[in-house]
Amino acid sequence: MPIGPARMPLTDHLGELRRRLTIVIVAVLTVAVIVYFATPTLIDIMLDPIREAMRNSELVVTTLLGGFTIRFKVAFFFAIIICSPLIIWEAMAFILPALKPNERKWVVPTVAAMVVLFFLGMIFCYFVIQQAAFGWMLDQTFEFANQLNNAEDFLNIFMLLEIGFGIAFQLPLVIFYLSILHIVPYKTFRSQWRYVYVGLLILSAMVTPDASPVTMALMFAALIGLYEIALAIARYIIIARDGKQALKWTREDYENAELNKE
Repeated sequence: MPIGPARMPLTDHLGELRRRLTIVIVAVLTVAVIVYFATPTLIDIMLDPIREAMRNSELVVTTLLGGFTIRFKVAFFFAIIICSPLIIWEAMAFILPALKPNERKWVVPTVAAMVVLFFLGMIFCYFVIQQAAFGWMLDQTFEFANQLNNAEDFLNIFMLLEIGFGIAFQLPLVIFYLSILHIVPYKTFRSQWRYVYVGLLILSAMVTPDASPVTMALMFAALIGLYEIALAIARYIIIARDGKQALKWTREDYENAELNKE
């Protein structure tokens, strides 16, 4: 994929943005049309981790166009997953010209890490979160009434959880770059960890659409682990690149050090 020049008029930037959005939209729609015909099998795979929580009850569709709507949503969902490497690359390629030459070397590793973390978040959600989340939600009803399992409602929550975890697992990458670029000094992340943990708790509540304390707790635990891993890697790179004193640098200190290297 070609990268645009660093300096362009506003109209050219808008044209570049439109071009990249067009590539993404065409790719997603094309894949969605192809995937549509495989949606019955894909829906079966989606329901697999939550069948035990459903207690062998069946899903129901209550409207004439409900089946088509569900299949289209599922096809679009899988199209986004399949095209996620392209989507991430197009987003990064758009902002690449604004980066400094020494920062551009991180683009390819960043795209790879974003894709891996996105899929890791979805895999974690599929194997760990889905059954716990649906089990808790359904138990709230089974204690006093029979549950009518609306297919669209079930699959919407399933897809929202998957996308939410995929996006939330990008957090370590954000923390990593804020640290190594000294936008937020490493020492600030370490000294203000209590506030960060509270922020992670709030984020966990925001990105879990089922309002389940079980889901939120599992998300919170995963984010804390990813946060600590990201800081450990950032610490190693900062020390290896600039020495231990760089752990206390501000963004201004970092820029001055880069100028001195040149």
